[in-house]
Amino acid sequence: MSRIKQFKLPDLGEGLTEGEILQWLVKPGDEVKLNQPIVEVETAKAAVEIPSPYSGVVTELFHGEGDMVEVGTPIIAYDTEPGAGPAPSGGGAPAAAGSAPTAEVEIPPAEGAIEPGMIGGPAPGGRTAVLVGYGPRQVAAKRRARKTDALARPAGPVGVTAPSGAAPPEVPAASPAPPLPPPDVVVLAKPPVRKLAKELGVDLRAVTPTGPNGSISRDDVLAASSQAQRAAEPVPAVAAGPVFGPEREQRIPIKGVRKLTAENTARSAFTAPHVTEFLTIDATRGMRALKRLKSMPGWEELKISPLLLAAKAVLLAIQRHPMINSTWDEGQGEIVVKEYVNLGIAAATPRGLIVPNVKDAGRLSLRELAEALNGLVRTAKEGRTSPADMQGGTFTITNVGVFGIDTGTPILPPGEAAILAFGTIREQPWVHRGKVKPRQVTTLGLSFDHRIVDGELGSLFLADIGRFLEDPEAALLAWG
Repeated sequence: MSRIKQFKLPDLGEGLTEGEILQWLVKPGDEVKLNQPIVEVETAKAAVEIPSPYSGVVTELFHGEGDMVEVGTPIIAYDTEPGAGPAPSGGGAPAAAGSAPTAEVEIPPAEGAIEPGMIGGPAPGGRTAVLVGYGPRQVAAKRRARKTDALARPAGPVGVTAPSGAAPPEVPAASPAPPLPPPDVVVLAKPPVRKLAKELGVDLRAVTPTGPNGSISRDDVLAASSQAQRAAEPVPAVAAGPVFGPEREQRIPIKGVRKLTAENTARSAFTAPHVTEFLTIDATRGMRALKRLKSMPGWEELKISPLLLAAKAVLLAIQRHPMINSTWDEGQGEIVVKEYVNLGIAAATPRGLIVPNVKDAGRLSLRELAEALNGLVRTAKEGRTSPADMQGGTFTITNVGVFGIDTGTPILPPGEAAILAFGTIREQPWVHRGKVKPRQVTTLGLSFDHRIVDGELGSLFLADIGRFLEDPEAALLAWG
């Protein structure tokens, strides 16, 4: 087999045809390992990191950052046997269409075949490797540095094995770390504090003690860890305003998430006959219930918001009105009612509007639902939502209340029968028990496909959501 191998851009979703190279995470001469992230690619659905299907040394990158690349096009070449002497010259260039590849280059499998390390492909130990961005991450996700951050990196390649007889690459000296106290300094700290410091990676010798008799307390360790994290975070760049040319216009390419959003909303708006209904409710009791929930044991550290109540209300209302959770199958001439609920949450990101969904949300407990919503929103903000998380939605909530908006007339995601707009909750005058009092009031907006949902079903469904938000505890007792 050839030692020089090429890797094609894989299909990162269902039927996607192209992707934009956002950032190369390696460069020619870098030594990479199997499943090491090598490139960040943005498709019409998400930005994902692609892992390396081979281990070896990068010989060539065929496309630059910002290039649009068709699925199935070679993007990188490797020398998989860097210790076997000089690599064959010219072996890394992608073969021209219609020409036979040289004997020195192994061309990737034809379309439809699966690369090692991809979903369904071979992986070490007989396990199925998970494409980065599809499966659960083992560490907290962090956005990789962009081009501006790359300027501060050392000029020499990191982790590159120098060829035989060649001098190792020079690496600029790093800034000296602040001096620590001598190792024989006695540090006073209780065993639980030492254990916490070890878990957080905090050197107790560098912590200023504030406890009794000069001892280091738990709060001292947490403060030192927080300070170290803040120091490690990159300084956010100031957002630049639009750049206008001599014609005083700016042209923005329509691509990626924004292109897909435009296509989906236009198709939905002119295919499904939309009807929107509104309901204004007194959510004061609901907000009190949420406050009590936050103070309950086991919930103190979990971030919860009114969106959790709205999501639970939708799930319970779908159980009472299953037709809401369905789709119109024009080809088969059928209405497909779903027993499972993949609950979508519309999320605004710098790349545009995306709608990831919580799979089978109807089977989750309230706490599991809260954790799933937190993870979904956090992943979306970090730009790490996978294509799999944005497929198969059955009902969507768009939380316009976070922007201070009362409500709206949302457009249905393609294939869904209804979508709920959850407006802001604000104090307003409200007639309560015969008197005008300040109450926590919100307005709900429900858009639905009139081919599936008629006015009666839509009204009953929306009224059930309103009843839950008005008094969640009573609704849970009544509906189970």
